Amino acid sequence: MAEAISSFWGPVTSAEWCEKNYVYSSYIAEFFNTVSNIPGILLALIGLINALRQRFEKRFNVLHISNMILAIRSMLYHAILQRMQQQGDETPMVWEMLLYFYILYSPDWHYRSVMPTFLFLYGAAFAIFHALVRFEIGFKVHYVILCLLCVPRMYKYYIYTKDASAKRLAKLYLATISTGSLCWLFDRLFCNNISQWYFNPEGHALWHVLMGFNSYFSNTFLMFWRAQQLGWNPKVAHFMGVFPYVKIQKPKTH
Repeated sequence: MAEAISSFWGPVTSAEWCEKNYVYSSYIAEFFNTVSNIPGILLALIGLINALRQRFEKRFNVLHISNMILAIRSMLYHAILQRMQQQGDETPMVWEMLLYFYILYSPDWHYRSVMPTFLFLYGAAFAIFHALVRFEIGFKVHYVILCLLCVPRMYKYYIYTKDASAKRLAKLYLATISTGSLCWLFDRLFCNNISQWYFNPEGHALWHVLMGFNSYFSNTFLMFWRAQQLGWNPKVAHFMGVFPYVKIQKPKTH
């Protein structure tokens, strides 16, 4: 996309999206694609506070923190549009999916040290390879495969969940990722047409917002399911009657 004003960060060296660069500030390349990550940071912070307050397993603390880090890295990437920042956005995306894979599959994994060791080595190897080799299409295919590997277990958890409010979380997860993916594809595939419009719907920014909610809904659903596995009597409560979160009651120890 053509630059409207001078860039503080120099020439663009990363992949660009369907938003004009440096329209509002010489310090922010893609303004809407940058600020649209803020909801994801706030939602992850809310999830982290809830996990800490009720003393969920540490894996969920790490998961919420990883969501925050990913959103911050995405902000840096879209603000600067440099190759290093793009790598700093994409590599944590893969690490986060490996973390989801661990949370989904580890409860039924008998060899407890094997899975985290393998996932750690896989994530480290990917980071090194991604730093040395630039593969945009390959990265997207790889990321989609990781997402698809999580689907069977998510579906299993959904069909074995009896609580209607927890099932609604899973449905919201599916709705946000589906709608967000359509926004991403629309922005990517029809950019030449969108560029001629008077109003840009900012499909990639909408993807960021929807994925922030998507992460929150998926995390909350997984927290409910894990609490149910541990016998913590989970319930989906709603802050001000709208915003869902998991409330647990751990059995008293004597």
